[in-house]
Amino acid sequence: MKKHVVLYKKLSAPLMARLHEQANVTLIESLDEGGLAQLRDALPSAQGLLGASLRLDAKLLDLAPHLEAVASVSVGVDNYDIDYLTQRGILLSNTPDVLTETTADTGFALILATARRLVELTNMVRAGNWNQNIGPLHFGSDVHGKTLGIIGMGRIGEALAQRGHFGFGMPVIYHSHSPKPLVEQRFGAQYRSLPQLLEQADFVCLTLPLTAETQGLIGAKEFALMGPKTIFINISRGKVVDEAALIDALQQRTIRAAGLDVFEREPLNHDSPLLHLNNVVATPHIGSATHETREAMARCAVDNLLTALAGERPKNLVNEAAWKH
Repeated sequence: MKKHVVLYKKLSAPLMARLHEQANVTLIESLDEGGLAQLRDALPSAQGLLGASLRLDAKLLDLAPHLEAVASVSVGVDNYDIDYLTQRGILLSNTPDVLTETTADTGFALILATARRLVELTNMVRAGNWNQNIGPLHFGSDVHGKTLGIIGMGRIGEALAQRGHFGFGMPVIYHSHSPKPLVEQRFGAQYRSLPQLLEQADFVCLTLPLTAETQGLIGAKEFALMGPKTIFINISRGKVVDEAALIDALQQRTIRAAGLDVFEREPLNHDSPLLHLNNVVATPHIGSATHETREAMARCAVDNLLTALAGERPKNLVNEAAWKH
């Protein structure tokens, strides 16, 4: 008998066909109030869940007594109560690797855009205010040869280091929970304490996951350690940063600029001061948002889910203890 899978994310036709071949599928097309009601109605018979961008807490998952596996179309798993899932023996999987290069591309795009003030100056041209040759008032800064500081040296951090080291001749310094000898060997990277990195880097880039330890990691004290020429880049999670402290640092020019793909609250509030600062490049969480990468992520999630529902260990299992449950 086919198992019941609930999707709360639309998939491509080939992936939908594959799921329909192997499972009974309920598709929740929207996560608005009506869609969430549909989801709650479908959970009592669900054995598999697949989706992203929805907080799955114990209260919601208590409605799914037969649940065996959850496949997240994401790398980050901060939307899931992992302890609860593990206690129930529910397998949680994610989609690492397939979005590494694309997200690193986004990070480097933000580095270039902030350093060369691309958004600000594009808006100036579009507004018809380019009336004379550009002078020092509108100059940007070089990227090549500058020090790239990476906080969180996982897959995406390594991909960012590769771009900086080989593409732009940037000295790479990094802070992580432990030194990475292979990264140091490949990119000439040097480990730094967090305060040292903040003081020495021209570009401070966050590529670490959101955990209890990293939430609020960068606040007023950390921005004060940076210099007025420092550019701050965040492609990790918004809650790793104290957003009020970031806004103050940008307004006071404690740091030079910020390139931000993630925010404490998403979508970004319409009244956020970040929308009115010329030294901010803000994008709507596009880290992995290409056709090729999103399809690869969805394919990976489908693989994970079907493997788990077949009673086998999925390749990208997050909570190993649930497999041994």
